[in-house]
Amino acid sequence: MTDKKYFVHESSYVDDGAVIGDNTKIWHFCHIMKNTTIGRDCSLGQNVVAGPNVKLGNNVKVQNNVSIYDGVEIEDDVFCGPSMVFTNVINPRSHIARKSEFRKTLLKKGASVGANATVVCGHTLGRYCFIGAGSVVTKDIPDFALLVGNPARITGWVCQCGVKLISGAKLEPNAKPVCQACGTKYQVRDGMLDFAG
Repeated sequence: MTDKKYFVHESSYVDDGAVIGDNTKIWHFCHIMKNTTIGRDCSLGQNVVAGPNVKLGNNVKVQNNVSIYDGVEIEDDVFCGPSMVFTNVINPRSHIARKSEFRKTLLKKGASVGANATVVCGHTLGRYCFIGAGSVVTKDIPDFALLVGNPARITGWVCQCGVKLISGAKLEPNAKPVCQACGTKYQVRDGMLDFAG
C-alpha cells in the first residue's frame, strides 16, 4: 500500500529529493531529477525530463517529449506543447562546461507554448501569452501577447481563455477590449494589456 497522492507510471523514475504535488500524473518513460518541485494537479506526458532544480507550479500541462532544464521555472496553469524545446545555455559547446552560465527562463501564469516551439534561454514569457507552434522565442514576451514565426513576433493579443482579442502588434492607448467568448474585460495601461480594474 502506498501513501503517495500522485501517480507515477512504472516505467518512469523520480529521484530522491524531488517533490511532487497531490493529484499530479507522471506518464511513461519520464525522469524527474533531484531537487525538482512539481505542484499539484500537473500532467507530464510520455518522455518528459524535468530537472534538476526545476520548479513547476500547479496545474501545469507538459505534453510528450519535453525536456525542462535547470534554470527553467514554470508558474501555475502553463501549457507546454508536444516536443517544444527549452535551452539553458546561450552558446553551448560539447568540450566546454558552462553549468555556471545557465540563464533563467520564466514562464508566467497561464502561458501557452505550442508544439515544436523553441524558447531560447534567458527570457520571460508573460502571463497568458500564446506562442504559436514551431515559433522561436528570442526575447521577453509581454502578458497576453500572441506570437508566431522565427523569430517569434507579436501578431495579436489573446484573452486568458485563449481567444484572440486584438489583431496586430499595436495596442491603442486606453483601449478596453472585451473577450467575445468569456466576457473578460481588459484595458491598455502604459502600453501593456491587463485585466480591467
